Amino acid sequence: MRIYTRTGDAGETGLIGGERVRKDAHVIHVVGELDELNACLGVALAAGLPAPVAQVLNAVQSRLFDIGAEIAAPVGHRYHQEADLDGTVELFEQQMDALEASLQPLKNFILPGGALSSAHLHHARTVARRAERAMVSLSQDQEVRGIIVRYLNRLSDYLFMAARYANHDQGIDDVPWTRAQPSVPVDPSEPL
Repeated sequence: MRIYTRTGDAGETGLIGGERVRKDAHVIHVVGELDELNACLGVALAAGLPAPVAQVLNAVQSRLFDIGAEIAAPVGHRYHQEADLDGTVELFEQQMDALEASLQPLKNFILPGGALSSAHLHHARTVARRAERAMVSLSQDQEVRGIIVRYLNRLSDYLFMAARYANHDQGIDDVPWTRAQPSVPVDPSEPL
């Protein structure tokens, strides 16, 4: 099977069921955000994650595809099928509580970083937030179930906790945020 169809060369793409829409349509934007998030999770998984985190994220990757399919065939469309998200928000919360139990309490903000796997999870967290914002925007154009927005919101929270846990698992401290110091003028004649 060829990957290229040439049907999108004029700036349109197809939704489930064959409807053609512009590639900058809200729904396509959201599907793209979900795809990018899924790719970020794949990179994090490839970097090596603790088993409990990897297990959760493997399931998340499939659910993100299900969510994309749901919004690409909105409510009322003959191909509409809701993603099975029952209990997922609560599961994220339980998983976060379990991960947090082994971590030191946060005393200040932390910066994304530490272990490579943690940095990838922080990146995925920010993409999850962007996908959430895009989904909220899409809800102005078409019906979006509230559970989808809650799922993305809690996924972002989970990714923050998973990033901290990935650092802990590798014996690396979180990177604390400290207020930046004022810049000192540099004399161009002085060597750095």
